[in-house]
Amino acid sequence: MTNSASSMSGIGFAMGSATLFGASTPLAKLLLGGISPWLMAGLLYLGAGIGLAAARLLSRWRGKPGSEAPLKAADLGWLAAIILFGGVAGPVLLMLGLVATAASTTALLLNLEGLATLAIAWLVYRENVDLRIGIGAVAILLGAVILSWQGGIGHAGYGAVAIASACLCWGIDNNLTRKLSSSDPEQIAMIKGLVAGAVNLLIGLLWRGDDLPATGPLLVTLLLGFLGYGISLVLFIYALRYLGSARTGAYFSTAPFIGAVVAIAIFGEAVSLQLGVAGLLMAIGLYLHLAERHEHEHRHEAVLHDHAHVHDPHHQHAHGPGDPAGEPHAHAHRHVAMVHRHPHYPDLHHRHGHGCRSEPAS
Repeated sequence: MTNSASSMSGIGFAMGSATLFGASTPLAKLLLGGISPWLMAGLLYLGAGIGLAAARLLSRWRGKPGSEAPLKAADLGWLAAIILFGGVAGPVLLMLGLVATAASTTALLLNLEGLATLAIAWLVYRENVDLRIGIGAVAILLGAVILSWQGGIGHAGYGAVAIASACLCWGIDNNLTRKLSSSDPEQIAMIKGLVAGAVNLLIGLLWRGDDLPATGPLLVTLLLGFLGYGISLVLFIYALRYLGSARTGAYFSTAPFIGAVVAIAIFGEAVSLQLGVAGLLMAIGLYLHLAERHEHEHRHEAVLHDHAHVHDPHHQHAHGPGDPAGEPHAHAHRHVAMVHRHPHYPDLHHRHGHGCRSEPAS
């Protein structure tokens, strides 16, 4: 797969993830009337884990071999942190925020997840963020501030604070997940769903004394979790592999707009001036992210790693007798050092530093 094709695949994965997650938020609010926030968070992730486990078992039963690199023992610490921030804390904070906030407002506030992801990727992991991306991030932040403004700082709703906190947790989660993006996305999402779902469900049932919903709402919630959290997360991890954290977070920022449209359609909420101005600012920020082009001469250091791949220009290596046939496939392989120039994102093979000569072309 060429770098251009990889980038387009990454954008497709990110947009698919955003669509599923964005639509799930107002639908989750619709179910919150009969399900507590803790149980809702648990059931959504449990639905993701159960659905992905069932799909995995079905694939194995049909004799389809996996083409992804499995998680290793060294990955378990990162996976535990991912589950804590993204699977336990984030969903509960979102459900608490949904109870006190209009669904369309919540959907647009979720843009803060992309902003948090970008900021952490830039400040902590040193992903390249140029002026265009920075201005876009500021536009998104201004839109979120306008959207959550309720007449003064002292009157800001706790729902907006809870949602913003959830976005911060997911921003941390997204950047941690980037470290595991070379491993099997389905396996990561399945384990995260099963563990995080079970933890939140037990907290709701045993500590808070909540009751499980009736069979109908229970099954609908599990299905919503499978699509909006399970499949969405698998696609998001694939996007991280091809685009890096900051760019994936930018594309994922389309989720709130999708959620806002669904919320207005379901709940008949008014399209206020405040909502319109905030949405316009966020749309400008998103456009600036989508219009980025990054190209410069860069060096690939020699590296040995394991991930799913095809024999594109970055994967020209010989196979041994034990390596799998067919493509894509996963096995340990070595990259030789090379220097070249082409458009690229900070994917698995382009996580390099940037100096004065390396500013992106637009």
